[in-house]
Amino acid sequence: MSSSLRRGALAASAIAISIASLAACAAGNDAQTLQIKPDNAATAVGDLRLQNVLIITQPDRESTGPAVVSATVFNTGDSDQTLDSVTLPGTSASARIKPAEGTGPLTVPAHGSVVIGGKGNASAVLASGREALKDGNAQKITFTFSKTGEISLRAFVVPAESYFSSWGPSETPSATASATETPSASASASASASASTSESPSAGATATGSATASATATAG
Repeated sequence: MSSSLRRGALAASAIAISIASLAACAAGNDAQTLQIKPDNAATAVGDLRLQNVLIITQPDRESTGPAVVSATVFNTGDSDQTLDSVTLPGTSASARIKPAEGTGPLTVPAHGSVVIGGKGNASAVLASGREALKDGNAQKITFTFSKTGEISLRAFVVPAESYFSSWGPSETPSATASATETPSASASASASASASTSESPSAGATATGSATASATATAG
């Protein structure tokens, strides 16, 4: 075999080995692609795993309105657990937790999961302590569960814009508008009542005038 053919065979063998190595890296339980982690905060303690943890503030960055917590909680254990509290260590902030339906504690079912945040899902609203949050920071947050106990991690603080617009806090102006509609309705009712009252004297005056005219005509 000529030297040029030998060199070609060696090059082809090297390429084949490289391709085989790359293929091995892309398959199996230890594939490198399986080691990719999401940008959002995630952690696991015991039977519980938290993923995509975010703290979402008002879209208006100057607002001091409530913020919300967004997360997905997985329970790989054989028993249910409840989420008892969500707090921001070092602050007075404590979330108001509500299940997706009904009232009572938020339960993470055994071998199941719960989504917190977003329309139709469970919610965790930080009505107080908003001043401690700064957009862009990685804020320490602690979830306390009935059996696993405390799970702490750092979550990004982001405004309810772009991808997070549908996961952010509910708009409070609508509630305010509803509250202000009632006085307007009352004012309208009062105005109507006043108008009715003011109309009555006119009606009475007309009746009196008619009666006087009739009496005059009879006397004549």
